[in-house]
Amino acid sequence: MGSRDQKLKWSWSSALIGAASATAAASLLSAKPKDPTFHLISIDLTSLKLNLPVLDAELMLTVHVTNPNIAAIHYSSTTMTILYDGTVLGSAEVKAGSQPARSCQLLRLPARLNGMELAQHARQFFSDVAKREMKLEAKLTIEGAAKVMWWDHSFRVHVDSFVTVDPVFLDVIGQENKSQMDLFLT
Repeated sequence: MGSRDQKLKWSWSSALIGAASATAAASLLSAKPKDPTFHLISIDLTSLKLNLPVLDAELMLTVHVTNPNIAAIHYSSTTMTILYDGTVLGSAEVKAGSQPARSCQLLRLPARLNGMELAQHARQFFSDVAKREMKLEAKLTIEGAAKVMWWDHSFRVHVDSFVTVDPVFLDVIGQENKSQMDLFLT
């Protein structure tokens, strides 16, 4: 009976620590991941390679990437596919890396365009050069992990970019980027 008759001591500091811990845990668990954003900043011609009967072009793409999430991410290497008029024109390599939480960074991606594929669309290409407006599409899927506290959450982001460039000066005229992120909680 002695244990029932004992009074429990109330501790404000324990209550505040418990409430703060519960609030922090609830906010971490309920924080909805946001899709990263990608914007093509520039295209630089780095070289032309003679691949008879056409020229292949090597480019450097500068892409601005924003991670709006509360967790840093680590991602594996992948390849971006570049399409012109529905046909694969080339590719760009994305090296494995990481990005801090709530940050922006510039990625410089080496790309190669296949002159033979462009030659298949010569009529469309010369029309685009005359208009100084060439529509390209890029597709990319990045896989990686975001670490929140002690959990690693795997993710996959698929990006579709529709970019209009000036084929004479390689200026980016306009773009629309759509991304879809899948988060795996296993």
